[in-house]
Amino acid sequence: MSTKTELLQELFPEDILKVSSQLTEGEVKFLKQLDDLLESKYREGINQHWVDATVPEGFFEDMGKLNYFSNPLLFEGREGAKMPSHLYQFFFSYVLARFDVSLVTLLGVHQGLGHNSFLFGGSKEQVAHYIPKLQSHELRTCFALTEPNHGSDVAGGLETTARRDGDKWILNGAKRWIGGATVADVIPVYAVDVETGKPKGFIVRPDQEGVTMDVIQNKIALRIVPNANIQLKDVVVEEADRLQNINGFKDIAKVLYSTRAGVSYMATGALAGALRATTKYVNERKQFGKEISNYQLVQEKLAMMQGNLTHAIALNAQLARMQEEGDYDEVATSTAKMMNSLRLRESVAMGRGLAGGNGIVVDYDIARFFSDAEAVYTYEGTHEVNALVIGRSITGKSAFV
Repeated sequence: MSTKTELLQELFPEDILKVSSQLTEGEVKFLKQLDDLLESKYREGINQHWVDATVPEGFFEDMGKLNYFSNPLLFEGREGAKMPSHLYQFFFSYVLARFDVSLVTLLGVHQGLGHNSFLFGGSKEQVAHYIPKLQSHELRTCFALTEPNHGSDVAGGLETTARRDGDKWILNGAKRWIGGATVADVIPVYAVDVETGKPKGFIVRPDQEGVTMDVIQNKIALRIVPNANIQLKDVVVEEADRLQNINGFKDIAKVLYSTRAGVSYMATGALAGALRATTKYVNERKQFGKEISNYQLVQEKLAMMQGNLTHAIALNAQLARMQEEGDYDEVATSTAKMMNSLRLRESVAMGRGLAGGNGIVVDYDIARFFSDAEAVYTYEGTHEVNALVIGRSITGKSAFV
């Protein structure tokens, strides 16, 4: 049986600072199972799924069977812990994103934004009912916040309304870019209470009367993710299906801040995937009589990609340490998301350039990472919005409006 050191070398040879050595033996074994599953079952068809904009059959079920929230391996040597470690959560997202950014995004919406909407926003009864089902994938969820006319300004710009009528609420409005909505069983929908002007959260089911959806077509990135438009016309939601602890945007912000680190993790894994794909390509591609990996200019770009990746891993490691201690600092998470997605965008451009014309053909993997990096750069807070969060901290002045 392979030792922890051997498994780490096989799993993370690009981790030159050996951050992954801080993972427990059980966590490493679990991540090896995840990597083996992705490579053995999904590698062959992943590019075609990206082209066809289809979710690989069985992916959600396989993730549920892995039990990535509460697998006993994740708690070996961590007796008494209630949640997997944050360092594990980083490398879990990293392994998925290194394989494919769409799959980690689809799962991240479920396990992050969607799951945490119930965890942070639900009553004790709602948490007890929904969280075990969401963690096991018995139920699928997503996160319906953004709208056709509101993305970065949702804190004060939601147009979807909720009007109370006795023990019921009537929802009207539209949501856009809702990843995974068409495969969800329960959808946390955020709408403004017309009486108070404050946003609230509601549990909506796709088959309810008044709910219609269509999948956004012609995307150049994250093509595997079914992003949906949702129309809500006089949708009736019982008071019992209102997320009881969502009573203002500060409550929604807790969900967003808790998952922003995850996008930084995804960006870092995607950078590692781009580096792997590029390295494979330059070691096989011959020009002027030898593999192009022999040339100085090629090696310099690979070194820059490795350097960007190393910075990103180190930043995430510290972020994970902070969050392990309960410090979910919005400036720290915004810095990590902003910088790691920027370094990803820079790195995939270098990889695509090294592949020449083949860099725009999906068959070589590089084009998939190149395209998907554009989505990572702007989702879960654009580069500019995260910069303004940081700028506000530096100056003490808000420049959002």
